[in-house]
Amino acid sequence: MGTIKGGEFLLKETAAQDIFITEDFSEEQLMMKESVKEFIDKEVWPHKERFENSDYGFTVEIMNKAAQMGLLSISVPEAYGGMGMGFVSTMLVCDYISGSSGSLATAYGAHTGIGTMPILLYGTEEQKQKYVPKLASGEWYGSYCLTEPGAGSDANSGKTKAVLSDDGKHYLISGQKMWISNAGFCSLMIVFARIEDDKNITAFIVEYDPENPNGITLGEEEHKLGIKASSTRQVFYSDTKVPVENMLSERGKGFKIALNSLNVGRIKLAAACLDACRRVTTEGVKYANERQQFKTPIAQFGAIQYKIAEMATKTFVTESGSYRAAKDIQNKIDEYIASGSSHQEAELKGVEEYAIECALLKVHASETAQYVTDEGIQIFGGMGFSQDTPMEAAWRDARIGRIYEGTNEINRLLSVGMLLKKAFKGELDLITPAMAVANDLMSIPSFDTPDYTPLFSEEKEIITKLKKTFLMIAGKAVETFGMDLEQQQQIISAASDIMIEIYMAESTILKVEKLVSKKTESACEAQIAMAKLNLYNAVEIINKQGKEAIVSFTEGDEQRMLLMGLKRFTKYANYPNVVQLRKIIAQKIIAENEYCF
Repeated sequence: MGTIKGGEFLLKETAAQDIFITEDFSEEQLMMKESVKEFIDKEVWPHKERFENSDYGFTVEIMNKAAQMGLLSISVPEAYGGMGMGFVSTMLVCDYISGSSGSLATAYGAHTGIGTMPILLYGTEEQKQKYVPKLASGEWYGSYCLTEPGAGSDANSGKTKAVLSDDGKHYLISGQKMWISNAGFCSLMIVFARIEDDKNITAFIVEYDPENPNGITLGEEEHKLGIKASSTRQVFYSDTKVPVENMLSERGKGFKIALNSLNVGRIKLAAACLDACRRVTTEGVKYANERQQFKTPIAQFGAIQYKIAEMATKTFVTESGSYRAAKDIQNKIDEYIASGSSHQEAELKGVEEYAIECALLKVHASETAQYVTDEGIQIFGGMGFSQDTPMEAAWRDARIGRIYEGTNEINRLLSVGMLLKKAFKGELDLITPAMAVANDLMSIPSFDTPDYTPLFSEEKEIITKLKKTFLMIAGKAVETFGMDLEQQQQIISAASDIMIEIYMAESTILKVEKLVSKKTESACEAQIAMAKLNLYNAVEIINKQGKEAIVSFTEGDEQRMLLMGLKRFTKYANYPNVVQLRKIIAQKIIAENEYCF
């Protein structure tokens, strides 16, 4: 498999055979998927109201059952009591365990991700041997204490202090953390604090026992819009004694740990949105098939079919991008291990390589979940607003996704920032292709009509042109603003949206192309329609965001030339019949009475 570097999707073409799709799951992975689905359908879905009634004990009960099935230890190496499965399997379990309730998704994600991973990725051998088996088995639960009243997106500005004791054996931690998931039932906290006047924060492993609180006090459970039964509390530290050997990694490395933990958290959050979207789409179509108005099931109405088609398409697209990136990360990890890296180093570098994709996926998936649940309510009409149907809770739970793991605004800025950093470091050559696009703008376009009969031949050409759009706008922005570009947040956000749409549209087209090679075109009619519909939507978004960026920092002849380039790069030779595409998608789902891809 030819794996491209992180961010390189903008510069290179990827062959369909080189991306991973869910139809490539191994027998073992399919069995895992079925057992997790069965667990959720039996133990969680019928009791959802317990989550909505803030039954925190039920969350712990389900976590304990998940632990007994080994679901907390998927990504933990066997040496520390885990299953030692690859990154794709970790994504798969996260995907299917998270779909029924945001409360469970949060508890599971916080424990297996940011609660466990920092020790696995940065801990000493002694720390890993001591703590990871307890976390992997569910004997202990973990939490991650980074956010403070004055330190949110600016994570490194925390005020919590760590002072070395007179005998040099302990650090005494004092300060306040807020929005701490799993705080109410955790036995271990990853706590970030500042030593003296260090520029960067430091991470510590802090044990917590309510019987012997060691200066730790928990606030009351927060009353939240959604994720009602996920434990979220403030945590106060007053001279909490932490042995010096419980420092995680080195002094001042906390900010780095926080950032890299969030990379894993971001792609996992994308996975955690997926099954929720599938379930909401299924519930929506079932209701639309049953509900009659004007003596007709509402599923037969074009306005409802529009919703079903768009919900399914956005879900399918998110899945395509998420598993493509997951396999790229896994391939990178395997590559590092093969060349002699430790599991720790391989996992760290593998995820860091695709930090850009992790940020893009987090934004796209969380916004998809919000869209799908919102349309789910709309299909149910007045009933959707009622707590007696599953839509209202799904919509509330989805809302946190755009805030978690760095807000979507921060992730948009980060994705472009990380790409430019790679370019400045010489890891990616953005300059040569950007110059080529600039020369392209000066040349006379070809008026030949290519042969567009092979499947996706025009779509792939459009993807290539959309990449040129990004390079044209980003290249001109860098040339105009130089190092001050980071002050231009609205322009960076527009560029990020263009990146997101390119990655997701390309992932979907390649997935469907690979699927067709395994089956036939006629067997994949609805999937082909989704790939085409999504690309049409992507082109519209890119056109809008591109235009907004261009008119905001250029003028005169330069502006006219860039706008002409934008028009050229976002034009179809043959526009698809989007109403027909939606009809094909919706009718397939309506006939199956569920999300069926």
